[in-house]
Amino acid sequence: MPIPPQDRSPDPLPEGAVAPPRGDMPQAGPPRADLPQPGPPTDRAEPGPDAATGPAAPDDEYTAALKEVEDRWRRALADLDNLRKRHARELDRERVAERARTASALLPVIDNLELALSHAGAEPDAIVEGVRAVRDQAVTILDRLGFERHAETGAPFDPARHEVVGVVQDADAEPNTVVQVLRPGYGSGERQLRPAAVIVAKRE
Repeated sequence: MPIPPQDRSPDPLPEGAVAPPRGDMPQAGPPRADLPQPGPPTDRAEPGPDAATGPAAPDDEYTAALKEVEDRWRRALADLDNLRKRHARELDRERVAERARTASALLPVIDNLELALSHAGAEPDAIVEGVRAVRDQAVTILDRLGFERHAETGAPFDPARHEVVGVVQDADAEPNTVVQVLRPGYGSGERQLRPAAVIVAKRE
C-alpha cells in the first residue's frame, strides 16, 4: 500500500551537511509582467555619428575648407606670377620702342653731318655753318625729348645745374655768378643728363 505524500519524510542528509530552512528557497514561477524581461542576445551595434547616414564629422569639414583655401592661394600665386611676367614683357617692349624713337630722332643729324662732310672739300668755309646747323638740330631734338640745354652766362651759380671747374676774379661780374661755360648741361632735376661745367666769379 503506497504511503501518502504528507506522510513521506525526506531522505536523511549526509553527515555534516546543513539542511536549508523550509520555505526560504525561491520557487520557480511564471515571469512577472511589471519587471523588464531580458531580450534575445544580439551582436549588432547602434550606428554612430560617423555612419553614412549620420552627420559629417567636424574634421572632414575643416579638411575641405583648408583644401579650398589652399586652392585659392595657389591660383592667386599663379595669377601674380603671370602678371609679373606680362609686366616684364611690356616693360621690355617699351624700352625697345623708346630706344627706337630716340635713334630715329638722331638720324637726320647724322644725315646732315654726312652732307656737310661731302661738301667740305669744295667749299671749306661752308663746313662751319653746316656743323653749326647740325648742332642746333641736335639741341632741338634733345629739348623735345625733355633735356633742355643750359649754357647761360651771368646766371647765379646753382649747384643743382652747375659743376664748378674754376673760380676767377672778374670786376665786371657779380660774385658767385657764371662767367664762362666750358661744357653745356642738359636736363634738370630727375631728368638731368649732366650738369654744366662752368667758371664762377669769386667774391672779393
